[in-house]
Amino acid sequence: MSGLIGRKIGMTSLFDENGKNIPCTVIEAGPCVVTQVRTEEVDGYNALQLGFDDKKAKSSNKALDGHFKKAGTIAKRKVVEFQGFEQEYNLGDTITVEHFEEGEFVDVSGISKGKGFQGVVKRHGFGGVGQATHGQHNRLRAPGSIGAASYPARVFKGMRMAGRMGGDRVKVENLRVLKVVADKNLLVVKGAVPGHKNSYVIIQK
Repeated sequence: MSGLIGRKIGMTSLFDENGKNIPCTVIEAGPCVVTQVRTEEVDGYNALQLGFDDKKAKSSNKALDGHFKKAGTIAKRKVVEFQGFEQEYNLGDTITVEHFEEGEFVDVSGISKGKGFQGVVKRHGFGGVGQATHGQHNRLRAPGSIGAASYPARVFKGMRMAGRMGGDRVKVENLRVLKVVADKNLLVVKGAVPGHKNSYVIIQK
């Protein structure tokens, strides 16, 4: 699917024509530079590689500098491939937030916030085990049994237990575009998107 790379600015709210308060997320979407064009003849598929957010020269190496120099731009921090662009683009072209229209629906991908080591109640939504009476006093948020003893005499893979939570790639689908602010490269979508403020997100049609 065609799309753009963006940066999550933060959340706010808007009022619709009926006076309803709608929570929404503001994303800085593009401008993205076409840094490579994949073709069926050479690569076996058609796609565009887009670059977003300039990188300092000292943070780049010669291989990357040469790659981006072919597109007539400087090194970028974030590079993603997209497929399905209806319009034809060439190396070095710039795609802006005007690629999206108000009222259409988009999918937004990003890396979720890291929560650190968490128990099963927060991590998996367990309701808690046992009662608060009958002599036990400290097992309300415990996971309970994780398997039988003599058979199978092991814990199955994938058992929902406490552990590191967050930091995963998450896609939120079918978010409506409420507003496109072309002069500031801003895209306002309904609802929340994964990631912390200033994190990179991928917006797909």
